[in-house]
Amino acid sequence: MTDLVLLTGAGISAESGLATFRGEGGLWEDVDLRALCSAEGLAAQPRKVHAFYDARRAQLREVAPNPAHAALAHLQERWTSEARGAFTLATMNGDDLHERAGSREVLHLHGTLFAALCAECGNRVGWEGELPVREDCPACDAPALRPDVVLFGEPPRHRHALEALATKADIFIAIGTSASVHPAARLLGLARANGAVTIEVNPAPTGAADILHVLEGPASEEVPRLVRDLLAGAHAVPF
Repeated sequence: MTDLVLLTGAGISAESGLATFRGEGGLWEDVDLRALCSAEGLAAQPRKVHAFYDARRAQLREVAPNPAHAALAHLQERWTSEARGAFTLATMNGDDLHERAGSREVLHLHGTLFAALCAECGNRVGWEGELPVREDCPACDAPALRPDVVLFGEPPRHRHALEALATKADIFIAIGTSASVHPAARLLGLARANGAVTIEVNPAPTGAADILHVLEGPASEEVPRLVRDLLAGAHAVPF
């Protein structure tokens, strides 16, 4: 049995054509997103915060999963159906590209754009269109629905569960995220300290000390190759 943990970041979704909302001459070019997309920003400018996430949600409907997303969904299906070991896919992205590619039970560390969170009772409800300010919660009727995303200053979700999984992983793979900054750096460190094979997939290596192997190139090319090699045998990876 080989326990596999994968962590994806913005790099995997960028290859699907997702814009960053910076440097495009658009509405958000001159906005301090770190200040806006915080608990303080939400309290001070709720309409602007909702508009930002509404725009991101709308943009996602114009893009599709790329071959890297599809390959990871295929890997999960094979890994679990063939009982090869535990399989965990976590992402720092708020998009639904993994799910649309077929992945299941994805851990969203930073929340998701396609749900609303009640600030009063904690209820979550799926959400597809624009989210009005002070929308009523269907569970408690409080006018308190907000985007179900982790704002700056809020702790990431599933952190402790993912740290525990990292300590038990036989293979830990970071895709499209800097392996030298948190949370990837901490998770990779935990995995490596417990003997895991650690792999980074990025256009350029980040130089993280806890990476054993680097696959340098676009995720849409490198991930399908890596998946083929992993499925050829639990440790038949291209090194």
